[in-house]
Amino acid sequence: MARRRDIEGEDIPKAKITKESLKEALVIFKYLAPYKKTFIGGLVFIALSAGSTMTFPFLLNKLIDSAHGTATGPFAYSPGAIALMLIGVLGVQMVFSFMRIYLFTFVGEHAVADMREEIYRKMIMMPMSFFAQRRVGELSSRIAADAGQIQDAITGLLAEFLRGIFTMVIGMVAILWISPRMTAVMLSVVPLVVVIALVFGRFIRKISKKVQDQLAESNTVVQETLLGIGNVKAFSNEWYEVGRYHNNVSAVVNTAISNGRYRGLFVSFMLFSVFGAIVLVVWYGVGLMQAGDLSFGALTAFVLYTSFVGFTMAGFAEIFSQLQKTVGATQRVRELLREDTEDVAVEDVKLENEYRLEGNVSLRHVAFSYPSRKEVNVIKDLTLEAKSGQQIAVVGPSGAGKSTIVSLLLRFYEPDKGLILFDGRPASTLPLSQLRKQIALVPQDILLFGGSIFENIAYGKPDATEEEVINAARQANAHDFISGFPEGYKTMVGERGVKLSGGQRQRIAIARAILKNPVILLLDEATSSLDSESESLVQEALTNLMKNRTSFVIAHRLSTIRSADQILVLEDGRIKESGTHQDLMAIDDGLYRNLNRLQLFEN
Repeated sequence: MARRRDIEGEDIPKAKITKESLKEALVIFKYLAPYKKTFIGGLVFIALSAGSTMTFPFLLNKLIDSAHGTATGPFAYSPGAIALMLIGVLGVQMVFSFMRIYLFTFVGEHAVADMREEIYRKMIMMPMSFFAQRRVGELSSRIAADAGQIQDAITGLLAEFLRGIFTMVIGMVAILWISPRMTAVMLSVVPLVVVIALVFGRFIRKISKKVQDQLAESNTVVQETLLGIGNVKAFSNEWYEVGRYHNNVSAVVNTAISNGRYRGLFVSFMLFSVFGAIVLVVWYGVGLMQAGDLSFGALTAFVLYTSFVGFTMAGFAEIFSQLQKTVGATQRVRELLREDTEDVAVEDVKLENEYRLEGNVSLRHVAFSYPSRKEVNVIKDLTLEAKSGQQIAVVGPSGAGKSTIVSLLLRFYEPDKGLILFDGRPASTLPLSQLRKQIALVPQDILLFGGSIFENIAYGKPDATEEEVINAARQANAHDFISGFPEGYKTMVGERGVKLSGGQRQRIAIARAILKNPVILLLDEATSSLDSESESLVQEALTNLMKNRTSFVIAHRLSTIRSADQILVLEDGRIKESGTHQDLMAIDDGLYRNLNRLQLFEN
């Protein structure tokens, strides 16, 4: 079975096989339940496949004895008849093997697809606090590596384990039936060889893991270098990075060569041990043949059965190792599935009508600290009032808590103290989906999905018509530059929108928000990183977007919020000043006035 590694290059961790961990791993069968008839059919064909395989040495025994004229009993047929039986058994075994592989693959693929869908559904409905404490790579590996390991267990590991059990039982019964004395000789040698092989194999796997870890480290160098290629070029460190990669690759080569030496010794030892054991058994069997206690065909069958048993015993070591990985993968998936999710409701017209907002927003004595930094109070006793259709600007130095207000309004997090009200109703009484459907966010760093421009704009309203999308693009001052592309709205934006400029991405995001037609608009420094020309176009688009909507504008460039109905000046999580632009500029030595003066000097 192939060694599966997660997307960050790390081995899937193994878990100890205990009663509790195995009970945890039985969750797999929850996903097999819809396909239990097919699964049972696969089990039947495993038993039939193992049984038909183990009849081969028996019939070979009869064929050889028939050729020597020593065949007795009900299978004392001519060599031709027994040969035909062997061909028939091989044909039947081929059908059984096909059916077991097909049925287990069918069950495994469907079961793991159901599991992946549940993991993804669960993951995407997690609160923001969950994502703030986990890496994207870690979460992606739940769907990729962990679910893949479980899939391998269902489609291959389980089948091989059951087939191995059948083979062991049938093989041991067969060799005992052929010759108890030779079985005693075999059991005195083969288990010892298997134990030594297990110990040696574990040592080899440790070295192999070291190779994989070093290879992952070298891949990390490549990943970091390519992600930060601008810095590499700017500091003229190409040869430094080449040298760093060379050192990592050299370490991989040295460890791999060492691993090759040990693997060579291991393979040589196994060949010597296996064939030495066969020689010992055959030597003892020849003595029994000379004494007339064993036929040549029985000796051949015994050797074949012993080989089946020996290779099966050796194979259980790898099966056990994979089982440990499967238990580890199952535990990590179960941990994720046990997490609490947000209550994200499906489409419901009645709910939409019941919870339709007018746009009045109140924050009353709100205090908040992030779950990962509970000791730092980001928001302290914040109170504000926004009437429907008003434009509220929030300004202040970095770290004052401006963007945190956006997260609280979207209910990405719940306040530690105080209340957030929408139209006089506590935010906690509104279904999350209905609240967020009526709020649109245009952040500073726009994330576009790797599809077309049309698909990215339509994300604001997935069932939008082409006419609606184009109309939204016109209002966002985006239609002209989109039409200038050879493929127009079908133009692919690239990963995270890298094929578009900052201003173009912002206008597509604004078109997306216009198409959503929100009641409340959140603008989080939407123009702070743009040049003057782009800012002018984007600001005009934002003006169109803010008409007749309650808008919260987190602003860095104070020139863009002078016409706001109310400007809140935050400092250290509190509102230090509030009022219109004229009111705040009239405050001698006021924070807002000082911020304006600083920006004038900067410009």
